[in-house]
Amino acid sequence: MVHLRAAALTDIGRVRRRNEDRYVLDEALGLFGVADGVGGLPGGAEAAELALAGIVAGLTEAGGKPVDLVWLVRKSNQAVHDLGLQMSPRTGIGSTLSIGQIRGNTLEIAHVGDSRCYVQRGEEFTALTEDHSVENEIRAQRARGEDVYFHEANRNALTRCIGQPNTLDVDLISWPLQARDRILFCTDGITGMISDSNLASIMSSDAEPEAILREIVALAIRRGGHDNATGVIVFIDRVE
Repeated sequence: MVHLRAAALTDIGRVRRRNEDRYVLDEALGLFGVADGVGGLPGGAEAAELALAGIVAGLTEAGGKPVDLVWLVRKSNQAVHDLGLQMSPRTGIGSTLSIGQIRGNTLEIAHVGDSRCYVQRGEEFTALTEDHSVENEIRAQRARGEDVYFHEANRNALTRCIGQPNTLDVDLISWPLQARDRILFCTDGITGMISDSNLASIMSSDAEPEAILREIVALAIRRGGHDNATGVIVFIDRVE
């Protein structure tokens, strides 16, 4: 059994006209995470909201029975794709999705896109997810010996998102929880403004989760607030 404290916060930032980030903090389901509507496409808020709503609905309907998170994310992907055909048949709609459910003493994370999940354990601050970006895809191809290049302007373009028409490749990560672990889910409105080293320093504070999250979001806004900034923090106090 896990005893925890959690907080969530979102801010529209200084540039965007609409907040297309969404978050989930549901202690009853043990579900935490964020979704970020894909920039450059219409319906980002609707995509992010539907993506998370599908996960919540699926877990709620299961009534506490284990559910395959990958299957559930793919089901949400289909729902967002179908909505995209109605809202924008030419381009579709899309969202990132980084969620985690606590099952027993383990955090099961499902991840698509470039929102992130970090864990702080002691002095170590680690990204549990990897951005599904052109840059990272090219890096992986080069590591396999392939001779490939990309245009600098496309460095951060997504290679995967919720709402795509084909079978979605979902990263599934398991993290065995320990007492005093600190988990951070956040959108790129935060990671684009704050380095991992800065996040690690703030996350190590003795303050409550809400105060730490407010400091993180406020810093992202002070540094320009070029995008919506959203985070969910979970403190693992005890693991029994």
